[in-house]
Amino acid sequence: RQRYVVDMVSAARLSLEAVPGIGLVNAGDDVARLILDALAANEQLLEPGDVVVIAQKIVSKAEGRVVQLAAIEPGAAAKALAAEVDKDPRLVELILRESRRIVRRRPGVLIVEHNLGFVMANAGIDQSNATPKGASPRAILLPVAPDRSAAAIREKIGAASGVAVGVVISDSFGRAWRRGTAGIAIGAAGVPTVRDLRGRPDLYGRVLEVSITGFADEVAAAASLVMGQGAEGLPVVIVRGLDLDTPHQTAADIVRPAEEDLFR
Repeated sequence: RQRYVVDMVSAARLSLEAVPGIGLVNAGDDVARLILDALAANEQLLEPGDVVVIAQKIVSKAEGRVVQLAAIEPGAAAKALAAEVDKDPRLVELILRESRRIVRRRPGVLIVEHNLGFVMANAGIDQSNATPKGASPRAILLPVAPDRSAAAIREKIGAASGVAVGVVISDSFGRAWRRGTAGIAIGAAGVPTVRDLRGRPDLYGRVLEVSITGFADEVAAAASLVMGQGAEGLPVVIVRGLDLDTPHQTAADIVRPAEEDLFR
């Protein structure tokens, strides 16, 4: 059983524990039930205030958001763009369907504004851990409404266990100014997602003027250390010790409005 314990500023002690035994997820599966069954099998108990961080991929699979590339007929726009960015035209067709607009493009790179408002590579469409050996290529799309998915999972876990938990659906994002991906929250329920610290004093009494923390993103990033990014097979992590007393929000509240964005 994989478990990390670290000291935190906002919590005296924070623990992150993976939930083994989730197994392969298929369309129609009940993610909340899979989590509860795995917890029971591992004799892991939920506590009030725990945050259940769930990899986006298993939510998408359960919601049937897996597409056979062979079934996709790319249009003229997708074919032209695919030639420009050196990507599979079928994948580019899916990216365009999932996007509001193209933000940046160059060979090997296609950054778009997703229909959910996220600015991300390839509209979050992923082909890793998507195609079983010997099967035709598949791609996994983001959930249609990840905040709604998180709320439904939270409600089911609470009803079955009698324990009020938070839920974060996480995904791996690249960062514009830094190499490598990090976990971020694309869906959330029962947790604060951003915390506005403006007006509070710092260590020396100076009033904070611009400090807003991406609380749910930090939770997702911490959990991704335990989940891993490859064949670990640990898509669910229980985070314990967080302060959830501030108002709860959704992941949609994290997206910076276009009028505040200096780079779009």
